[in-house]
Amino acid sequence: MGSEGPKAITIHVTGFKRFLGVSENPTEKIANNLKSYVEKRGLPSGLSLGSCTVLETAGEGAKSQLYQVLESSVVAVSGDNKNANGTVVWLHLGVNSGAEKFAIERQAVNEAHFRCPDQLGWQPQRLPIVFEDGSILKAKETTCSTESIFNLLKNKGFDVVQSDDAGRFVCNYVYYHSLRFAEQKGHKSLFVHVPLFSKIDEDTQMQFVVSLLEAIAATC
Repeated sequence: MGSEGPKAITIHVTGFKRFLGVSENPTEKIANNLKSYVEKRGLPSGLSLGSCTVLETAGEGAKSQLYQVLESSVVAVSGDNKNANGTVVWLHLGVNSGAEKFAIERQAVNEAHFRCPDQLGWQPQRLPIVFEDGSILKAKETTCSTESIFNLLKNKGFDVVQSDDAGRFVCNYVYYHSLRFAEQKGHKSLFVHVPLFSKIDEDTQMQFVVSLLEAIAATC
């Protein structure tokens, strides 16, 4: 047998639609434009960009859509033998309108505490995201190598930090469900907050996301 080729890794990406106070969500534009951007630029051997989906900025009311998106990756892997032994990663992008840097989120917490209603009118207060998981203090950590990813991005000159607090709004809600799903399916999940385009321009953000894909692939 010859030497093995690069390890197959498929990264699925999600962004969010607009929400109260954010009329243009940069992650919606990034998710919509990423495939064509990657086609022009190319990706390292072994790395594939999977689905790019824009999620409703909502919690409980959009949960079924989230799980349809997550489940689609399981069907794709089982239906495609060449990727059957590859790694599947979910990369979720959300905006932090007050931030000036990119933030790699290391964990999500089992608490939904929305400062304003989501786009479907839901505004939970100190509720467990998954009741069967118990306390709102329970946290789930990503199995991605956040330190290594951070260092690779920092070395490329991006303004990036690591964070242990993804908030208690929809970003944290989606991340918690995704980490839980990834745990059950043997996948990986990572959430990264981006600033508004007025803080870091669109082209720099697109470059950052592609570098992020490469960093995830290099460290998985």
